[in-house]
Amino acid sequence: MNSVRRCLACGNLFPPLPHVPNQHFCSAAECQRERRRRWQRKQLRIDPDYRDNQARAQANWRARHPDYWRHYRATHPSYRARNCALQRGRNRHLPNKFANMDGSQLKAAVSSGFYILRSALETDLAKMNAFVVHISVLSTLSRSSDDNCKEMT
Repeated sequence: MNSVRRCLACGNLFPPLPHVPNQHFCSAAECQRERRRRWQRKQLRIDPDYRDNQARAQANWRARHPDYWRHYRATHPSYRARNCALQRGRNRHLPNKFANMDGSQLKAAVSSGFYILRSALETDLAKMNAFVVHISVLSTLSRSSDDNCKEMT
């Protein structure tokens, strides 16, 4: 006589299949999806070959569908709005912990010219280890209100 077990996904009791002695999930579709999700998470964590294969498969898919995320964001404005709000929250908590192409918070545009470059920790104006650099502005970026939002993949 088969014993009854409790499903690890939904918590309901189920009779295990006789040919699956270590069955821990019932046969409901959502519970089987959860079983596969857990298996995949475990494989990604412990198996470098599986992890590498998944990374290559995802890269190949992205190469075959280069505009997928741009199209998805354009057709799902609620997704984009939620993502922008979450990113603003992350930026607020970690203002100096991420890199950004236009990360400087200068209020005025930088113009081409010669500048003195020195460590931010130095407080004196005259330092022997300061460098004179020439900055040439190649283009200017216009900043929008959605700086926290991902526009391109």
